[in-house]
Amino acid sequence: MRPTGRRGRPKKLQLTVSGSQRNELEEIVKSRKNRSLVFRARIILKCSEGVSHTAVAAATRTTPATVGYWRNRFIGGGVDALRDEPRPGAPRKIGDEKVEQAVRDVLEKKPKGATHWSTRMMAQNLGLSQSTVSRIWRAFGLKPHRSETFQISKDPYFIEKVRDVVGLYMSPPVNALVLCVDEKSQIQALNRTQPVLPMRPTQAERYTPEYQRNGTTSLFAALDVATGNVMGKCFRRHRTAEFEKFLDYVDSQVPSDMEVHLIMDNYATHKAAPIKRWLLRRPRYHLHFTPTHSSWLNQIERWFALLSERQIKQSSHHSVKELETAITEFIQTHNADPKPFRWVKSADEILKNLQRFATETLAIYSRNQ
Repeated sequence: MRPTGRRGRPKKLQLTVSGSQRNELEEIVKSRKNRSLVFRARIILKCSEGVSHTAVAAATRTTPATVGYWRNRFIGGGVDALRDEPRPGAPRKIGDEKVEQAVRDVLEKKPKGATHWSTRMMAQNLGLSQSTVSRIWRAFGLKPHRSETFQISKDPYFIEKVRDVVGLYMSPPVNALVLCVDEKSQIQALNRTQPVLPMRPTQAERYTPEYQRNGTTSLFAALDVATGNVMGKCFRRHRTAEFEKFLDYVDSQVPSDMEVHLIMDNYATHKAAPIKRWLLRRPRYHLHFTPTHSSWLNQIERWFALLSERQIKQSSHHSVKELETAITEFIQTHNADPKPFRWVKSADEILKNLQRFATETLAIYSRNQ
């Protein structure tokens, strides 16, 4: 007896793409970050036009079976169903005990005959591979081959000075100039003993580490916090007399009707008797000293770093005059398009960070005693 029901292909499920789903699919196609996901999103967008699987397959350069597969996945789970499911990967072979030991040893122990661990030394000590130790260190952010310096200021007026200087940066007084002043002393005019080999494709510039000293100069500079403009003068000596001459130069460059606030460090030259007399004759000048061991608070130090990086570090000069000409050219180029440094941290934020750092440092010191 023949069955009464009709056999054949199952009925195709209805595809419905909402407005938000369409927007998400279109964003996926535009992003082009995941090629597989973009391919699947294009299939669904094409299917939403009501065309056949064969037409969609031809448009997306795939097979009708693939179109049907991703069409049914979308109907069952939406856009998320088009993404790859997480794969478990191979089981981990290294136990938690070994990982803990690798971390603890690098933090608490020193290898014999060395100041710090290397991945090879640690691997040999623990019976692991070098790549395994490297992965563990990367996961915990451990870099025993690197070290940094720090210096906590012992200035009894540290908090007051930080608030004073940062206040000038973030809320400068009206109708006044704020100048960061300092000296970059003993800049050497170095001439390489052999010709510098210029940079070429795939080859960095090369120069010999041997050099000939041709004298030194000292740069006195003042950075206008508001504009980024720099006033600078080079002198062969670094004394109170040269600093006074530099202040005369600054005084000739700034408008005579403006108050001037000078931010400086605690170098003896800045507090010498001739400088005090110079300031007494010019009451519009106001001094603001940074705390001891806090050069990071003076913005001119950041500009000095630019000078070293862009003009001095890779230079070669036959004389001090040639070096001073290069420094003057750098100042002129900078002032042609000056850009001020943007100070973003308030005094409260700085003091809070320093307090946390000091507390952590004290705790580490106490544990090691």
